Amino acid sequence: MKYVAPRWLPGGQLQTIWPALYSRRVFGPHPVYRRERWDTPDGDFVDVDFLLEEGGATAPAALRPLLVVFHGLEGSSRSHYCEAFADWARERGWACALPHFRGCSGEINRAPRAYHSGDHAEIGWMLQRLRASHPGPLVAVGVSLGGNALLRWAAEVGEDAARSADAVAAVCSPIDLAAGGHAIGLGFNRLVYTRMFMRTLVPKALRKLAQHPGLFDRQALLAARDLYAFDNVFTAPLHGFRNTEDYWQRASAKPLLHHIRIPALVVNARNDPFVPAASLPLPHEVRNGFVTLWQPPHGGHVGFAHGRLPGHVRAMPDAVGGWLAEHAGAGTRAGAQSPHG
Repeated sequence: MKYVAPRWLPGGQLQTIWPALYSRRVFGPHPVYRRERWDTPDGDFVDVDFLLEEGGATAPAALRPLLVVFHGLEGSSRSHYCEAFADWARERGWACALPHFRGCSGEINRAPRAYHSGDHAEIGWMLQRLRASHPGPLVAVGVSLGGNALLRWAAEVGEDAARSADAVAAVCSPIDLAAGGHAIGLGFNRLVYTRMFMRTLVPKALRKLAQHPGLFDRQALLAARDLYAFDNVFTAPLHGFRNTEDYWQRASAKPLLHHIRIPALVVNARNDPFVPAASLPLPHEVRNGFVTLWQPPHGGHVGFAHGRLPGHVRAMPDAVGGWLAEHAGAGTRAGAQSPHG
């Protein structure tokens, strides 16, 4: 990926914050979704949004490619990157599905669990269900947390991944969770991003406790001031991990990239504020012809703004979508320049 940040947007922090808040997300109509609620094998539910064609009807072409987009921590189908990918799919006549992790669709889920960075079984179940209903090419992209979980799934199932997806991509994913977790708890990151995430994570956890009294220590949760402490009280024990360190170690995708057996793209800006460049994999560490690394020097965390002020965020979906299309045999030029530059 050849990406150069515009001169008016210097530094990883601005390249993260500005695109999420102010840059243009779409060039067509604002995405309109049709929501399906799926019952999970353990008696819970997830909500999946499907992009509607203009006019409000789903496109009938069963053999067209399907793009599946997995959101990041506390994201949804309305996150800026999800809308940008949906816009990319709409422009090309693709179908697009945007699953929500549990509790992220605007309604708290029922089970005494939520979601986490290594939720590969959930990813696999969703992809299997989508593949069963869509006979055409299927590719998936995960952003941040969703990308780590997607890569963990691909690594976990190895050659069986091809039954559910033709190619996958992870964008700005903290595939070394310990490095990312410590980075987001320091300095400016702690003041801005940690506080932003905790503002939604803690109330949702308290709602979960109201559903399932005694699930965890309420006072310990209220005392948590960063993601390390939150994961120690909530995320780790609710999802089968001993503690935060165990969770971060076992859920990280980086040590398992060499197990992946379908085309996989791993995109990380080297100035991402909470995915340290020193933690990113090097080609010789991957030891896998299936995995492609793109590590541009700029872009921030899921930023990649392009064009004149206020910019747009389609540069990354254009590049990643092109790569996925090429590896799915869908006929789109990989790495093509954005038509909106």
